[in-house]
Amino acid sequence: MESTHHHGHRFLILAGIFGFLGVATGAFGAHALKDRLPEDLLTIFNTGSRYCLEHAIALAMVSFAYIHTDQLWLRRACWGFTLGILIFSGSLWILALTNTRWLGAITPLGGVGFLMGWLSIVFYALSPNKQHVITNS
Repeated sequence: MESTHHHGHRFLILAGIFGFLGVATGAFGAHALKDRLPEDLLTIFNTGSRYCLEHAIALAMVSFAYIHTDQLWLRRACWGFTLGILIFSGSLWILALTNTRWLGAITPLGGVGFLMGWLSIVFYALSPNKQHVITNS
């Protein structure tokens, strides 16, 4: 049970890092890249920033629950959001900055991670085993 507590905190740390990246890349796109990238690539870059920030918030919320509840579906949701951010947002940022269009083929894999995260929340809500609460003793 102790390891779940620590893993939940690791996901919460990642949520903070991803939230920071979402805001920082959004500001970078709005100010530094606005006149340097063509509009289509700037839109791609900003999409990566928006999805990063939105899913960082989701990851933070699920991480709080996971810290206190030893539940497989919450762990899966955390992993889905983490991998989704890394692959989806990461591939879009690199694509936009390098104009490496083939990276667009990787982006949907990150989208699958996001979908797995959201579905895992649904399965957690439907699961009968939500009463396994971890104590911090």
